[in-house]
Amino acid sequence: MRDPYDILGVARSADEAEIKRAFRRLAKKLHPDANTSDPKAQDKFAELNAAYEILSDKDKRGQFDRGEIDGDGKPRAPDYSGFGGAGTRRPRGFSGFDGDTIFESFTFGPEGQSGYTRRGGRPGAGGGAGGGAFDDIGDIFGFGRQQRSAGGGFSPKPGENVELTLPIELEDAVQGANKRVTLPSGKQLDLKVAPGTLDGHRMRLKGQGDQSFEGGVAGDAFVTISYAPHAKFRREGDDLRSELMLPLEDATLGAKVRVPTLSGAVELNIPAWTSGGRTFRLRGKGLPKAGGGAGDLLVTTNIALPEPKDADLEALMRKRRDGKAS
Repeated sequence: MRDPYDILGVARSADEAEIKRAFRRLAKKLHPDANTSDPKAQDKFAELNAAYEILSDKDKRGQFDRGEIDGDGKPRAPDYSGFGGAGTRRPRGFSGFDGDTIFESFTFGPEGQSGYTRRGGRPGAGGGAGGGAFDDIGDIFGFGRQQRSAGGGFSPKPGENVELTLPIELEDAVQGANKRVTLPSGKQLDLKVAPGTLDGHRMRLKGQGDQSFEGGVAGDAFVTISYAPHAKFRREGDDLRSELMLPLEDATLGAKVRVPTLSGAVELNIPAWTSGGRTFRLRGKGLPKAGGGAGDLLVTTNIALPEPKDADLEALMRKRRDGKAS
């Protein structure tokens, strides 16, 4: 795996907020749902999440920066070449090094910026008595970013909530459906959309939001339902509108025709001598209402001439027109 800093496009000195902003920006760009034509979209998104998992965790980030783990989070083999040759362990009590370079610890300052603090082995060099060797131990273990509770302990800050939008077909709103949603983390969940679900309905998925940086509980994910545009129906509040192409003979003589609705086709009685532009109301065949029930479906007729051209009909129409002119 590549360097997590390169994957997120941030500097090694980036703080938690910068890392989080970079992840959110790239998560939207690389999300599999937004790249359905890219066969490697899932792998790219997984790589992004793996990088974020390392850099958003203080301990893992420190281990990576110190070379203790690789970009996949796996431990690296220790390097003892600086202790008199490869494979040679440092002897107990060994003191043959400069006291200013014996011990280095990765720390986080109050703003979350990273850096190295040198620890010497000599008094006065930052590592012995009076040297303040552990004056920043709270930062080393992440306490500087936590809030004290009333009892004197530490109350970890919870993770942030996540907002998602789930488009559904109008038929799904009326009949109900099972839908799959992909979280920013890459995790996929199956959700049940109940019959009669309203546009803008908001569902809470507890504990499915962002993970806490400090060991607290995860945030929640909120999924908002959004009605997708329909090829046959046009929305007007709770009502729907559609058009019906009516053959000339049915418009003239009357007929019973099948009309599509969100819950299946129904039979509509067309009276004789129905003109184009006439609207029929099918009650309760529209969209769910907030107070219960459903709106109506308004069907407007359009007259369709025969295909191919009918010579007899054309002669009849010419005769009628000539008769009116005389």
